[in-house]
Amino acid sequence: MSTEQEKFWEGEFGDSYISRNQSDGLLAANLSLFSDILQKTGPIDSVLELGCNVGMNLMALELLAPKISISGIDINQKAIDELKKEKPDYNLYQQSIIDSLNVDIADLTFTKGVLIHINPEKLNNVYENLYENSNKFICINEYYNPSPVTINYRGHDDRLFKRDFCGEMMDKYSDLKLVDYGFGYRRDPVFQQDDMTWFLLEK
Repeated sequence: MSTEQEKFWEGEFGDSYISRNQSDGLLAANLSLFSDILQKTGPIDSVLELGCNVGMNLMALELLAPKISISGIDINQKAIDELKKEKPDYNLYQQSIIDSLNVDIADLTFTKGVLIHINPEKLNNVYENLYENSNKFICINEYYNPSPVTINYRGHDDRLFKRDFCGEMMDKYSDLKLVDYGFGYRRDPVFQQDDMTWFLLEK
């Protein structure tokens, strides 16, 4: 059964998010962000994004590593349809990321601004998907808080949750080690991100 958070993103609000999630400035900022991350991973052959929306992160990765195989999953059908038109070579799936995935294993699995919108009771499902579908690396790029808190999101309650997602994954999987981490600042003079902290984990 879908959670209230999934219904939120699967429906009209998720549709309206699409237009807010596309810009040349965001693509440039993503190029800066993922170039830092790929310098830590070294060469990789494939990526899988959980919660890809219209592919702004995947497009940045393609520009940085043109030969990699790219896969993405999103719950919103409109977002997947738009990305399929733009990038027919991507492996794209419309489904919930809290359900079991039937996709190819990737060298790098990642989320960016997605775990914060998952019902906390279902987070372990997503952690498992990130872990089980990764050959080597997992990157979590989310709002960080040392303890779990709930924030009002654009006038909606129970739609945004901050916590230590990386720490929870390391506690859950003892073989994960922290490779590096960094912060994207909304007031960066060149590459504005959304005050998110990224963590790169290696299996």
